Amino acid sequence: MKINKLLIGLLTSVTLVVGGAQAADLSIVSGDTGTGLAFLRGQLDKFEADTGNKVTVVPMPSSTSDQFGQYKLWLAAGNTDIDVYQTDVIWAPQLADQFLDLSDAAKDVVGQHFPSIIESQTVNGKLVALPAFTDAPALYYRKDLLEKYNKPVPKTWQELTDTAKEIQDGERAAGNAEMWGFVFQGNAYEGLTCDALEWVKSFGGGQIVEADGSISINNPQAAKAIDLAASWIGSISPEGNLAYGEEESRGVWQLGNSVFHRNWPYAYSLGNGADSPIAGKFDVAPLPAGDGPDARSAATLGGWNIAVSKYSKAPDEAIKLALFLSSEAVQKERALNQSNLPTIEALYDDADIAKTQPIIPAWKTIFQNAVPRPSAPTKAKYNEVSSLFWSAVHSTLSGNGTAAENLEGLEADLTDLKGGDSW
Repeated sequence: MKINKLLIGLLTSVTLVVGGAQAADLSIVSGDTGTGLAFLRGQLDKFEADTGNKVTVVPMPSSTSDQFGQYKLWLAAGNTDIDVYQTDVIWAPQLADQFLDLSDAAKDVVGQHFPSIIESQTVNGKLVALPAFTDAPALYYRKDLLEKYNKPVPKTWQELTDTAKEIQDGERAAGNAEMWGFVFQGNAYEGLTCDALEWVKSFGGGQIVEADGSISINNPQAAKAIDLAASWIGSISPEGNLAYGEEESRGVWQLGNSVFHRNWPYAYSLGNGADSPIAGKFDVAPLPAGDGPDARSAATLGGWNIAVSKYSKAPDEAIKLALFLSSEAVQKERALNQSNLPTIEALYDDADIAKTQPIIPAWKTIFQNAVPRPSAPTKAKYNEVSSLFWSAVHSTLSGNGTAAENLEGLEADLTDLKGGDSW
């Protein structure tokens, strides 16, 4: 009996000997949108074949806010079931203590990545995660419809508002009752923080909390930006846009039922898929600017990274997986198949990427307008800062108070949260 139990234990152990080397059962969490989950699985199959390790994907909600909440619960409990986490660019300061330092393991490859992205994942000298891809959103527009109505790509949010309304009304009069002017991420979650930060920054209204920790959001330009966005609901954007995330808004856009759309690069290859009604009919441009002396185009810096849990039972093999998923080879495949932006600078000059995804080299201009969310100055309190911000914006979009009223309340809430001279 004891021998049988011993054999069973050996067979079900976390590690097995394969080809003379240790192999492990690993798990990775993923909340990928679009075809991202299928792409990840394909890459993991290659990793398994090369290493003998087995990797299980634990699916997560596509909402980054829901993902972060689950991560915090698992990590606080010292969960040993999850080895590798896919992390948003803003989470490094908040989860640094729960992840392994990858500085030594990645010392030979960190120089390939954009320095600013490596810096964003470094907390108190500790490399918390390795970059998988970076992100900056763009304005997707129906070039066929702009040509039909003889309209230029809008340079300002007011121009977008006016053009969207004219084309929407024209298309409805022509028989397309489902046409809308503009769809975006309007649900009360991290995605709305991204969208609204772009509106506010583009109007010269600051970045919610500035780099020095000062709270800047309660100002006339920020209020003007959010009030304009509120005017879209029920006019050029459906009431349902108040519940849209990335995928819900992309669904409307990709069915051909919107003139303009705000989304990340992943939507580009999906929109040009063989089964897409809008394939070949759209293009992208930098997001519009607001108005005022400090008006500019602004795109929220996004991106996803690979971190290794300090509670992993197989840390060495988990680190190998993190290095693999952030490697130049995988980033190239991701760029070719998912139109995700590489974090490795050399890939922007790659001939295969330029031929297959010509939009990626062109995205450099959009990337140069990228604005970070205030996770660095607010540190561990960022998630609460973002929640307060998106709630105030969502209230305004929903018609519950003006932007000025809601931003005044937001400033008071942020001041209470800050609680002193520093975050």
